[in-house]
Amino acid sequence: MKAAICREFNAPLSIEEVTLAAPKSGQVQIRIAACAICHSDLAFMDNAWGGNLPAVYGHEAAGHVMALGDGVEGFEIGAPVLVTLIRSCGTCPSCATGHPTSCETGFDRLVNSPLTDATGEKLEQGMATAGFAEEVVVDASQIVTLPDDLPMDVASLLACGVITGFGAVTNSAKMEPGKNVVVIGAGGVGLNTVQAAAICGAAKVIAVDISTEKLDAATEFGATHGVLSGADLGENIRTLTGGRGADYVFVTVGAIGAFNGAPDLLAPRGQMVMVGMPAVGAKMEFEPVNIAAASQVMRGSKMGEAVLQRDIPYLIELYSQGRLKLDELISNRYPLDQINEAIEDTRKGLSRRNVIVFD
Repeated sequence: MKAAICREFNAPLSIEEVTLAAPKSGQVQIRIAACAICHSDLAFMDNAWGGNLPAVYGHEAAGHVMALGDGVEGFEIGAPVLVTLIRSCGTCPSCATGHPTSCETGFDRLVNSPLTDATGEKLEQGMATAGFAEEVVVDASQIVTLPDDLPMDVASLLACGVITGFGAVTNSAKMEPGKNVVVIGAGGVGLNTVQAAAICGAAKVIAVDISTEKLDAATEFGATHGVLSGADLGENIRTLTGGRGADYVFVTVGAIGAFNGAPDLLAPRGQMVMVGMPAVGAKMEFEPVNIAAASQVMRGSKMGEAVLQRDIPYLIELYSQGRLKLDELISNRYPLDQINEAIEDTRKGLSRRNVIVFD
């Protein structure tokens, strides 16, 4: 089968023939129909978060079940499924209490990879998925069955960008209706944070970005206001919120400047939710006395703290009702042999989501 291999950091991917091992106990083999490109893929390709090379990345995927390993139940051959990076053991303290995105059981993406290249060299299974390939073998915990009529390119978006942004609001922040929300960053994850806040009843949803085009897009997804980032951001936010600041501030970008400035936008007892992930080693600065004095909260949110079998059906239902925008998130579709063009377009920061589609 063909896969897009990253052999050097900050270099184009190569399309090569690779070998995929048969699914082991607890694993599932899937023929990929679509895989969206996420900025997390780019971060790994740029060596922002470490990892081993050569590697196959891609983690926002959807396809059809080809084979089941021993012990896998609840899935049928040919069934359409979502493929995610959320690999959970089901028994560690985090999994056992309903938090699979914080699974504490380690997984070596190189040693346990099912992928080898034409020379027999192991390829890292990027983010435990390796979706930039015609087929994947993943743990059964990483997939969820989809409706037969849900388009695969649309479905792939649910695997990361949508659940990350939406879940940050519903699962991590547990946002109360009637509150004022600021979303810093109006990219793919930010737009889903915006529409989640709007769907869940926020009084005001204030999108913040450096691009007027992205702010215009945010209004399409439910933002009540768009504010350009700048030195007067805090003053503008307080003006829009009656002088209080925001009850919730979601930082959906990886820029340290956004993290440093976010606490100043909070109202008393407000909550800052860190969704974006800067490079390893990057540090933010804040005054703890201000957070303590105002009884504010700072918390992280990985993959929207999603529980796949609970959250994906909910999001699909919202989409079927016309309340959740998914089609509008797709900017372009590319075949696998044009993945480098798709990645370069993604790097420009103007596309909401580019999707690799397979025959």
